[in-house]
Amino acid sequence: MLNFKTKQEEFFLDAKLLKFIIGNLLSNAIKYSPSGGNITLTISTSNDQLIIEVSDEGIGIPAEDKDFIFSAFYRTKNVNEISGTGLGLAIVKRAVELHYGEIHVESEVGKGTIFIAKIPLSLEKQ
Repeated sequence: MLNFKTKQEEFFLDAKLLKFIIGNLLSNAIKYSPSGGNITLTISTSNDQLIIEVSDEGIGIPAEDKDFIFSAFYRTKNVNEISGTGLGLAIVKRAVELHYGEIHVESEVGKGTIFIAKIPLSLEKQ
């Protein structure tokens, strides 16, 4: 468990799952930015939620693929020769859901991608 403190309270989150969530999102940002560009990780709290945001300036996700990227074995049409199994984002989504959280994506082809995961900082199911 990860011991996480805010100004008001102390919360316990699964450290292995959080490490996987952050690690996979960062790894994807790097992998899908073959021409470089900025990659940003922001971790904050707001409204009793832990907010994890990873943004890149990579290849982006085609609009028609956005609804499927969290499905197991799904890979977008524009990945070309970039290796991968299509499992990482499905596992990330499940790890976020195990914390009763949600994850969404904003992306534009050729401009980059932003993943935002929001995890409640309470032990009660949302």
